[in-house]
Amino acid sequence: MQFPDSIYTCNMNDSQRALFYTEYERARKDEVVCVLFAIFLGCFGAHHFYLRRNGLGIVYLLLCWTGISAILGLIDAFLSPNRVRSYNAEVALSISSYILSSAASLSVPRSCPSCYNTIESAAAFCPRCGASTQPLHTQPAT
Repeated sequence: MQFPDSIYTCNMNDSQRALFYTEYERARKDEVVCVLFAIFLGCFGAHHFYLRRNGLGIVYLLLCWTGISAILGLIDAFLSPNRVRSYNAEVALSISSYILSSAASLSVPRSCPSCYNTIESAAAFCPRCGASTQPLHTQPAT
């Protein structure tokens, strides 16, 4: 497995990096599979559907009876590796930006001071016992 450049994971901690590589491995596409789709099923546009380019896949399906899409499929077999690399780079960028943008909004769970139930960090009251989770603010005496 080839990991994407560290440019996508340079600002991540270890758990974010592990999440990134897990999601990237799930979403990435393989160059060899795309080339094989283009060679053997290129007339039906399978390689375009594989890269989620559904519009072109439908055009190839509509033209499959003419033979034009078969010729284009063989030409696309040579262009497919670069398209797969571009697709994988876009996927890596979107996963990275999602993880980095949601890192600020992730809340660390904490415990209620009364019943020690796990609650969200933004909760004002405990859902189990109803106790206030915010510290009491007292005004200084003047």
